[in-house]
Amino acid sequence: MTPQELLAIKQRFGIIGQSPLLNRDIEVAVQVARTDLSVLITGESGVGKEHFPKIIHAFSARKHGSYFAVNCGAIPEGTIDSELFGHEKGAFTDAKNEHKGYFEIADGGTLFLDEVGELPLQTQVRLLRVLETGEYLRMGSSQVRKTNVRVVAATNLNMRQAIDDGRFREDLYYRLNTVEIRVPALRERKEDIPLLFRKFAVDFCNRYQMPPLSLNEEATRLLQNSYWRGNIRQLKNLAEQIAVIEMDHQINAETLRKYLPAEENQQGIVLRAPQQEATGKDYSHEIGILYNMVMQNKKDLEELKELLSGRKLDTTIQQNLNDSVPATITIAPAEPSSVRKPIDAEDIETSGSLRIEDGEKERIIKALERSGGNRKVAADIVGLSERTLYRKIKEYGL
Repeated sequence: MTPQELLAIKQRFGIIGQSPLLNRDIEVAVQVARTDLSVLITGESGVGKEHFPKIIHAFSARKHGSYFAVNCGAIPEGTIDSELFGHEKGAFTDAKNEHKGYFEIADGGTLFLDEVGELPLQTQVRLLRVLETGEYLRMGSSQVRKTNVRVVAATNLNMRQAIDDGRFREDLYYRLNTVEIRVPALRERKEDIPLLFRKFAVDFCNRYQMPPLSLNEEATRLLQNSYWRGNIRQLKNLAEQIAVIEMDHQINAETLRKYLPAEENQQGIVLRAPQQEATGKDYSHEIGILYNMVMQNKKDLEELKELLSGRKLDTTIQQNLNDSVPATITIAPAEPSSVRKPIDAEDIETSGSLRIEDGEKERIIKALERSGGNRKVAADIVGLSERTLYRKIKEYGL
C-alpha cells in the first residue's frame, strides 16, 4: 500500500497517526477485507478499535450491504439472545410481536460485535453455530434460519485468561480469531501523541471559542512519556479539560502535571509501558493488575498491624507477621497485660466481618475517583470486566 493510499484511508475514517504499528494494522484490515474470514480486534480500552470494522466493511464485497455495530457488554444478559437472533411472538412474557435479530437484518452485510468477551456462555454456543454453519434459531422457534453475515469482533479482555477462567469458550475464540488485529496502546505510539493532542485541542478550542493551545518542549516530552492507561479517550479528555479551564493557553509541564492521574505524576515519576516479550505479547494489563494487588496487600498488612497492635500474639505468629511486613512497617509492641483485652471467638468473628468485599468496594471507589468516573478505565484499574464492574457498583450502591 502506497503512502498516499494509506493517508486517504486515515482521512476517510478519521484516524490520526504515523506509527508503524498503526499503519500495519490498517494494511492488514484492508487485506483481510477481501475475504470473508472472521476477524478479532484486540487492544486496551480507548485505543480506537471501532475504526477497523468500518475499514473492513468498506473494502469488502459487502460494502453495499448493511453494517451494524452491537455493544455486547451494554445489552442485558436476559435480552442479548433476542437482540442477536430474534424471537417469535409469545417466546417470553413481553414478546407481544415477533422480532428480527441482528443476524437476520444484517444478512449480506457486516456485523461488528464489540466487547464480545462479555457474551454469556449460552449465547456463545449460539454464536458458534452461526459462524460455523450460518444457521440459527429465533427464540421460541424450531425453524432453522440461514444468514450470510461477516462477523468482526472486538474485545479489551485477556481472552486466554477468560478461557482459563471458564468465561469464554475456547472453540469460539479460535473461530473468531481467524485473523487478529491488535491495536497498539497509546504509549506504544509516542510519536502520535502530540499530533492527537493538537487535533483534540484545536477541536475543543473552536467549539468553546477559546484561543489556540500550544505545548512547550518539556510539556510535550511529559505528554509522550506518560502511561495513558485510558489511551486516546483519556488524552482527549485531558485536552478538553485544559482547553476549558486554563486561562493561559501556553501550556508548560507544571501546568500539564495538574491534569495527569496520580500514578503518572506522583513525585515526578512517570510510569512507563513494560517491555514486550519476544513472543510479541503485551503484558501491560496483567502487570497493572499485579501492581494493584501488591499495593492492596501492603494496605491490608498495615490494617492488620493496627488491628492486632496492643494484643499479645503467639511468638511464632508475631515472627511470621514481622517477616511478611515490608521493612518500612513496624509492629507496635503489645500493651501491658493490665490493659490488654484477650482475643475471644466474638473478636475473631468481628474482625472477620472486615470481609474481602469491603476492600473491593474501597478499591472500586478509588478507581472511579482516579478515572474521573470513567467506568471502562476504572474496570481496567481494578482488573474487572466492565460488565462485572457495573454489577459491583449496583451491588455496593455506588
